Amino acid sequence: MIPGYATFEGTQRFADNSGVNQDNFRKFANLTLSNVGIGTYLGDADAKTDKLVTDAVKQSLLSGINVIDTAINYRSQKAERSIGKAVSELIHDGKISRDQFFVSSKNGYLTNDADVNLEFWEYVKEEYSQKGIIKEGDVTSGYHCMTRRYLSDQLDRSLKNLGLECLDLLYLHNAVEGQIKDVSKKVFMENLKSVFELYEQKRSEGKIKFYGMATWECFRVPKDNPQYLSLEGIVDMAKEIGGEGHGLRFIQLPYNMNYDQALLAKNQSLGAESVSVLEASIKLGVGVFTSVPFMQGRLLSPGVLPDFNELEPSLRALQFIRSTPGVLAPLVGQKSPEHVSENLKIMNIPTMTEEEFLVLIKKLTS
Repeated sequence: MIPGYATFEGTQRFADNSGVNQDNFRKFANLTLSNVGIGTYLGDADAKTDKLVTDAVKQSLLSGINVIDTAINYRSQKAERSIGKAVSELIHDGKISRDQFFVSSKNGYLTNDADVNLEFWEYVKEEYSQKGIIKEGDVTSGYHCMTRRYLSDQLDRSLKNLGLECLDLLYLHNAVEGQIKDVSKKVFMENLKSVFELYEQKRSEGKIKFYGMATWECFRVPKDNPQYLSLEGIVDMAKEIGGEGHGLRFIQLPYNMNYDQALLAKNQSLGAESVSVLEASIKLGVGVFTSVPFMQGRLLSPGVLPDFNELEPSLRALQFIRSTPGVLAPLVGQKSPEHVSENLKIMNIPTMTEEEFLVLIKKLTS
């Protein structure tokens, strides 16, 4: 198990030695983070994909990206193991140190283990039910569980998979989306408070540095939608539990030129003011990582994205997202060496200025 976590000194040293445009790093939570991260969601749960992901993580870290995102259920725990292999080898070879990179994972969904030869529900029964980790009624119809016992177990498995003593960021994964069909909003909020209490406990144990919510709908939908969550409300909840030094410092949500609600929908309230979730995040001190930058490649087809800055489609998509005020970094699922190399070109291009971004938004919305 590799000790340590991302630090101010380590992440700044990474940026200084990265060889890429220094404007492509953001200061947040006393860390220096690349404004593009690598995601590890898609892919078959096989040895071939393991190697692709391991190599892609290594190539990304050696080329100026120090943000890595995963989840325990991605590729049935094999995504975490591929990352663990990559960072272990780089550290062993003296090419990077643990304090230089930022790793986030997620828990909440039921998952099996692709390295264990058991059918999904047989694995759940043997690993969780028979060991008392989950009991009847804990799991929703969305295959989601947010009991303290289950989430604590999943964190320990994630740390083992990654080979790390401490996660920089642990997200509760699609909590509203996975729960709200089966529980009332009142019960959900009570359960969410219990989860935040658990995560604060895990911070004190040194197993995580920060926590957050990785979401799909809840911060983008209108207030009358059952899945809606107030960002200010959950930050207030975290403050109630952990004080001003609470660990709820990040959220993750979908955002791209098609999924533009995070930027344009004024669905969040700060006092009497209606703002977008990105505006709210800036004022509340919450960092935002974004998912699905290419919508699984659909945005990269010819003619889908408007032309600007004479960039190829993938770089246009990333440039739009990372130039958006309030966004720390888009998380890019990249595996093949060709795609990694293509996407990494963005690290030598500065982001758009605020004025350039506003001109582009007017063009897109006119």
